[in-house]
Amino acid sequence: MPPRLVPPTFFSNDSASLLTMFNTTIAGSLPKPAWLAEPEKLWPRWKAEGADLAQAKLDATLLWIKAQEDAGLDVIGDGEQSRQHFVHGFLEQVEGIDFEHKVEMGIRNDRYKAMVPQVVAPLKLKGRVHATEARFLRAHTQRRIKFTLPGPMTIVDTVADRFYGDRVKMAMAFAELLNEEALALQADGVDVIQFDEPAFNVYMAEAADWGVQALERAAQGLTCTTAVHICYGYGIQANIDWKKTLGTEWRQYEKVFPALAASSIDQVSLECIHSQVPAELMALLKGKDVMVGVIDVASEQVETAEEVADTIGRALQFVPRQHLIACTNCGLAPMTRAAAEGKLHALAAGAALARERYAAA
Repeated sequence: MPPRLVPPTFFSNDSASLLTMFNTTIAGSLPKPAWLAEPEKLWPRWKAEGADLAQAKLDATLLWIKAQEDAGLDVIGDGEQSRQHFVHGFLEQVEGIDFEHKVEMGIRNDRYKAMVPQVVAPLKLKGRVHATEARFLRAHTQRRIKFTLPGPMTIVDTVADRFYGDRVKMAMAFAELLNEEALALQADGVDVIQFDEPAFNVYMAEAADWGVQALERAAQGLTCTTAVHICYGYGIQANIDWKKTLGTEWRQYEKVFPALAASSIDQVSLECIHSQVPAELMALLKGKDVMVGVIDVASEQVETAEEVADTIGRALQFVPRQHLIACTNCGLAPMTRAAAEGKLHALAAGAALARERYAAA
């Protein structure tokens, strides 16, 4: 792999100096090593059990912390190595959910089918959800750290309701639990807490209405940086096929960005490179930090530094440089490990090149 081009830097919303422009981070997930779980799968089976599995999860987390640091990323995540799925990893620690009797349900407005657990009783946390992972991450890097949680609307779209009978009521119940865990994560030393809401791009009117309200409830009381990730999904075939139906302009963001601009959420993560999202929609996020997706998650092809810098340049027409963060379009979980490692290096190298190009812009 190429050497790191620049030393690690930290976010600064007050300075547009060269060293604080275009900080880099990932959206969330990274591939699980083959010795931990089935490779290149969105819902992989674990390769170990009990204490051996717990240790393997931490070993994989350490591997990816080192890989992100070696690549030169500024804000480090755990790569979601301890979670089989970005939603169910949280749900496993929630009372009132029946995992023993899963049912098949359409996800994201029937884009694809999945076996999902059922909500059968009032929701309550069994205890801490991600304390082990967050504290391990904090202990093994000196850089700023980000931790991801599923957003309330996306959780609602990924479980079968057999108790609440109302999507909004259930979303608010999940938002309260998310808030409980998020406040604890903040106390663990997490710098950025991100809620993943791909459902915002599917149920646009509801997202702008109660979706953002539930999101703000989940982030209530947080003093660390808060973020929301809204993408067009992992690079799996169902999502690739769906994108082909969206036409030459993807304007889903247009519905929810104004509501997010008026919200208390600090950062918004969006899909950009190799998408049909009109770049001008980023202007709707005035006042927010924008995590611009400069790395494609639907292709194993590793971007060049020039491609990444070009994408940043297009976004700069609508996002002030002090508010632009370079990110991946979505999680890299279903990818090969080699491709993901290459893309981490491309992300950092492209941001470094963009700093050289646009230092005087």
